[in-house]
Amino acid sequence: MTKSRIRSGNTREDAMLHQLQRETFDYFLKESNPANGLVKDKSKRGAPGSVAAVGLALSAYPVGVERSFISRAQAVERTLATLQFFWNSTQGMGMEATGYQGFYYHFLSMRTGRRVWKCELSTIDTALLLAGALLAASYYDRNTSQEREIRDLADGLYLRANWQWAQAGAAAVNHGWKPGRGHGFLKSRWEGYNEALLLYILGLGSPTHPLPEESYKAWASGFQWEDHFGYKYLYAGPFFIHQLPQVWLALRGIQDDHMREKNTDYFENSRIATIVQQQYAIENPQKFAGYSELCWGITASNGPGKGTRRIDGTRRNFLGYAARGVPHGPDDGTIAPWAAVTSLPFAPEIVLPTVRHFDHLRLRENMPYGFKASFNPTCCIKGNANGWESPWHYGINQGPVVLMIENYRTGLIWKLMQRCPYIVEGLRRAGFRSRI
Repeated sequence: MTKSRIRSGNTREDAMLHQLQRETFDYFLKESNPANGLVKDKSKRGAPGSVAAVGLALSAYPVGVERSFISRAQAVERTLATLQFFWNSTQGMGMEATGYQGFYYHFLSMRTGRRVWKCELSTIDTALLLAGALLAASYYDRNTSQEREIRDLADGLYLRANWQWAQAGAAAVNHGWKPGRGHGFLKSRWEGYNEALLLYILGLGSPTHPLPEESYKAWASGFQWEDHFGYKYLYAGPFFIHQLPQVWLALRGIQDDHMREKNTDYFENSRIATIVQQQYAIENPQKFAGYSELCWGITASNGPGKGTRRIDGTRRNFLGYAARGVPHGPDDGTIAPWAAVTSLPFAPEIVLPTVRHFDHLRLRENMPYGFKASFNPTCCIKGNANGWESPWHYGINQGPVVLMIENYRTGLIWKLMQRCPYIVEGLRRAGFRSRI
């Protein structure tokens, strides 16, 4: 790859985005174990590794190279250590294995890489990991022993995932699995519009254990179209659902059957979801502090903590980590800046002013990795105009900021994934064709 060119435009805008991208990227350098490539779920001391955060790190390293945040040699070293660990880690039904059937547990020990917290084998988190591995295979294209090994390992990890096993006897893919007597597959399946769009494209594209096309139909059978603020769109509450698959998938101008029927595409749908977010904040039906055309971003995020407080005569119910969403909620006044930034490619004309506003609120102050993960101005904290602020950063929030800023500036991530034959085949089998 050659060095990316900064998107032409306002020099101050470029500088602002570059600084935010650089600071956010540093999470993957400093909150990780370079020996095995594992990345912490959050910046809290003692936090375990997150398989999803690893996938985002693998995707972010090429951005770091193109932006001169790290050298190509450093990125190769980290990527190779990560892929070698996952390829060689224990796959089995034992309680302390790292994975099974080519899938991996949600949380892993940062030191040993073994399962922690009796967590589930996660199909969606594995999908994010494999997306990062395939992106690495596309980027590291030089004829060196290390870069050839990256490509071979990424290919092996992807081909090992047994998507048919993950169906657990039905059409739609299961959320996950737990080992041991009395456990097994979870009760939930990936049905209805959600972040599993990426999972299904990966599963459909597999030449070893491919999902049948019926599985994609089962996922889409739960689609829910709604009309809010005069915009009709495919609804999902938490904002990240509209964003996360398109961190990797270039869906502008292509349609599956469901989007053809509505004469739209997923990219445009996410643009509308972004506008709805802003309109909800402008209308502010629950009269939360801070909400405005410049202050929005309501999604799955950390919050002040579960409890009820009376503020300015109004009884407010606050939440901890919750899948917040609009317009149906839950909503407790918590704003996640990363969620707004991640919509930059969809609606830059409303996202860029919001990014500048977050900067004006000093949401990077005393934080090492860009904007604070979330804040709640309604939940008053003495001496802090921003109210409650999350004390930690989260790997799964950091990655989309780095990657979607880059997609806005150069389209790098989308271009790399468009070169991946498995992604091309997955989109084809899902019915995607150019929009007419």
